[in-house]
Amino acid sequence: MAEDISTTKHETYLRIHGSDEFVELRRRFRAFVLPFTIAFMSWYLLYVLMSSFAVDFMSTRVVGNINVGLVFGLLQFASTFLIAAAYSKYANRKLDPLADALLADYDKETGR
Repeated sequence: MAEDISTTKHETYLRIHGSDEFVELRRRFRAFVLPFTIAFMSWYLLYVLMSSFAVDFMSTRVVGNINVGLVFGLLQFASTFLIAAAYSKYANRKLDPLADALLADYDKETGR
């Protein structure tokens, strides 16, 4: 009996994994993650390279003791939080409804 349930779950998973809905879920996920990852890593690499090779520019004072390097560093934190917030909003709108439908389908077929 336990083997039948396990087999059913595995077959259901394989069917869902190959479904158009699951392919669409992965496409939507990648559509957000890839561009934002590339943008953030480029932004971070720019910060590291500027800190290493443009020391005079990065040490330029903006206001008081605050220099360009400190502003860039703080913008790293800000961009991280903005990307996380954007992903959360995107996932709630575009990913979660599709994932919930796939999970409901899986639960229905496996009796979970």
